[in-house]
Amino acid sequence: MDATPLLAEVAAAMATVKLEAVLIGNAAAALQGAPVTTVDFDFLFRKTPRNMVKLKALAKTLRAMVLRPYYPASDLYRLVREDDGLQVDFMGTIHGVRSFAGLRDRSSTVDVGGATVRVASLIDVVRSKRAARRPRDLAVLDLLEKSLAKASRSKN
Repeated sequence: MDATPLLAEVAAAMATVKLEAVLIGNAAAALQGAPVTTVDFDFLFRKTPRNMVKLKALAKTLRAMVLRPYYPASDLYRLVREDDGLQVDFMGTIHGVRSFAGLRDRSSTVDVGGATVRVASLIDVVRSKRAARRPRDLAVLDLLEKSLAKASRSKN
């Protein structure tokens, strides 16, 4: 399945409601050439009252609902659209990243199907997965580190 149209739709809707967030995880790595696949979209955002209103507006724009996972300590908000299975996670914190501002400053913008999405740097994706140490993160860590090394060599 090509996730590009769904990500483009999410990015366009985020621009419409003016929700600033940075794509993280495997989707961010894939957009930078890492050999990973996913239809799972994870974003880091600044959890403020204003952004919570924007998150609800985003869900409405996407014809989705905002679910708060059972484990509230995770600081994760999941948008789910039942008709096609769209699932987008928004987190206020992630392992290995000290601040939203720092992640945003190190990120870049990428055109996805005519929409712009802010994408975490590959080094931040690797740092986060290394710090999280979950089995699913460790499973791709070697691939991501090789992609990071290759990207570093090509810049020199």
